[in-house]
Amino acid sequence: MKIFQWIDKAFMKFEEFILSFAIILISIMVIGNVIAREVFKSGAFGFYAEVSQFAIIVATFMGIGYAARKGRHISMSAFYDFAPFIVRKIMMIIINLVTAIVMFVMAYFSYSLVRYHIDSQALTSTLEVPVYFMSIAIPLGFLVAGIQFLRNTYINFTTKAKDTVYLGTDAADYNDTENREIKQEDLSL
Repeated sequence: MKIFQWIDKAFMKFEEFILSFAIILISIMVIGNVIAREVFKSGAFGFYAEVSQFAIIVATFMGIGYAARKGRHISMSAFYDFAPFIVRKIMMIIINLVTAIVMFVMAYFSYSLVRYHIDSQALTSTLEVPVYFMSIAIPLGFLVAGIQFLRNTYINFTTKAKDTVYLGTDAADYNDTENREIKQEDLSL
């Protein structure tokens, strides 16, 4: 069991590195292009669009699984927040399970896209690298997200989650971690 925890922690660090690197790369490419174009009147960063596009694809699709792990994905929680504990627990299990299924279906269809790019042997216009290098992050991201949502489903069945609902494997529900009472001042804008 310790080996799986070590692998999970190592994979989380790898995800954090990839996401951080992608965001930093986007910043460097966009800012560098603006400086080259506006200050030096140069088109030296002609490849910035392709590199930025690749980094955005990686950050977006690899970030889905990381957000699921941390329980930081977008959610509509109006009914969920006011539901009693057992209803929230059931809702979270169903939501995570259905989302995992959707992620696996999307991984399948996006893998078809990657296969199409491989078969077409298309190249990017500036860097002339195969287009499938960019699109390979899409099915990988969906696959990792599907696995993470399955893990989120599983953790809500464990004894660790007896008195807590987990939004992610690393994130307990905020309704369970603090005793929240809505006051009039909380409702004011």
